[in-house]
Formats: sequence, structure tokens, C-alpha cells
Amino acid sequence: MTDKSLGTFINPFTDFGFKKLFGSEESKPLLMSFLNDLLPLKNKIISLEFKNIEKLGLIEEDRRAIFDIYCRDEKNQDFIVELQRAKQKHFQDRAAYYSSFLIQDQAKKGKWDFELTPIYFVGILDFELPCFSDDDYLHFGQITDIVSKKVMFEKLNFIYIEMAKFKKQESELSGHLEWWLYFLRELVTFDDVPVEFHGDIIEGAFELAKLANMTHQDRHAYELSLKYYRDFINVLDTTKSDKALEIAKNLLDIGLDIESIAKATGVSKEIILQIK
Repeated sequence: MTDKSLGTFINPFTDFGFKKLFGSEESKPLLMSFLNDLLPLKNKIISLEFKNIEKLGLIEEDRRAIFDIYCRDEKNQDFIVELQRAKQKHFQDRAAYYSSFLIQDQAKKGKWDFELTPIYFVGILDFELPCFSDDDYLHFGQITDIVSKKVMFEKLNFIYIEMAKFKKQESELSGHLEWWLYFLRELVTFDDVPVEFHGDIIEGAFELAKLANMTHQDRHAYELSLKYYRDFINVLDTTKSDKALEIAKNLLDIGLDIESIAKATGVSKEIILQIK
């Protein structure tokens, strides 16, 4: 029996959903398509091998740092693809820390000339990074000379996608990457595969994401993952609400008018009056 409250397709922002779409053996063509659309690679990725962090030879404490997907292509380029659901104070530091694992993993025993193959950290973020005040949803970073603005080292790459800033509608989409992002953002709202995706590789992502196509075991795993995701979102919403109320009270204490407080905090005028 199908639980209609779950919808037709899985939520890609759950841990299970993200790994089903991009981190499973059957989804390798989808991940390659996404990475080839996203990254300015001279040669397209034609094969990927998923790697396990346990094989990096890290000490036990470092193994606690778990990221969503770690893979390597046929040219030995390394990729971390991570979905981040909540703002983290030191997210970019964390991205650099994770990337350092992959740098160390390239060390060769015996004589080695220190030549590295490129590393790409891809963060799909369900929040906005404070360091980017513009409306651009896509950011690509390398080590750059701050005077000449020229790239000094192109083998360490950080790519961030701020999904909160991706607001384009179907008629505004430009390029295949934006179709991927539109798919991720809107997947849970679809009842069927839109005709625009017919014949495209993303149509295969719809098939993987369809609840009706899953085994009982996978459905159970997804439901647990979805429950965790919903609980997580509820905690975030409650925290934001409590913080907004606290700020509203502080602004009342310093004498700011109710209308200005409502605009600044998002708290309704009625609730501010109750606080007052």
C-alpha cells in the first residue's frame, strides 16, 4: 500500500535521497552528467569509482569526518560532493579540512615528486554563505593572486551552489546545469515526469527517485531518512522563530517602533504587540 503523504518521488535533500540519486552504482551516469555540467573540465568525465573514507589511512578521530560522496575519475581526479542542509559557522574551513584528506591520499610511497591530480569539493548548500552578498547562486574558487587576480594553483577547487538563491522558473532556465538544479529543487512537487525531461538523462533520475520503483527495504530506509530530515527542519524553524522573538523583544526594549521591528525580524505586528 502506497503512503500518499510521501508523494511520488523521494526528497533529494534527505540523506537517503541524495545518495540514491548521486551516490549509488546505478546513479553513476547521473553524477557524471551533473559534474560535467558543473565543472569547467578540459576533458569530460567518462568513468567514476566510488571511494571509501576508511581506505584513506586516517587516524580514528579523522574518520569521524564523514562526507556524502567521495569518488575518483579515470584521470585520478578526486571529487567530494556534499549536501549541506544547515548553515555551519566554519563550513569553508570544514571543506578545506576534508579536501586535505584527498591531498594526503595522493602521497606515494618511496620516491615521489609531489605532483598532484586535481581535487574538487562540491557543496550543494540549502542555505546562503555569509561571504557572498551577491545574488549569484554558483561560486567557483581556486588559489588566486590577490593583486593580479590570476590563478596561482588550479588543482584545489571549491565549488558552492547556494540553492536558496536559485529562484529561476522553468521558462528562465539556461543550460543543462540549471535543469539539474530545477530538478533537485522541484522534485518533490512533481506527480509525474514533466515532458521537458523526456529523452534527457535526468529522466533516469526520476526513475530512480520514484517511490513506486523501490524495494520495501529502500522505502523503509527512505521513510526513516525523511523523518530525520523533517525533525531537523522543525528544529531549525523553531530555533529561527525563537531567535526572531528574542531580537524583537530587544528592539522593543531600545524603543524601536513596531512596524520597523516587524520588517527587521519577520515577526507579525500582532505578536510584537503581545510581547510589548
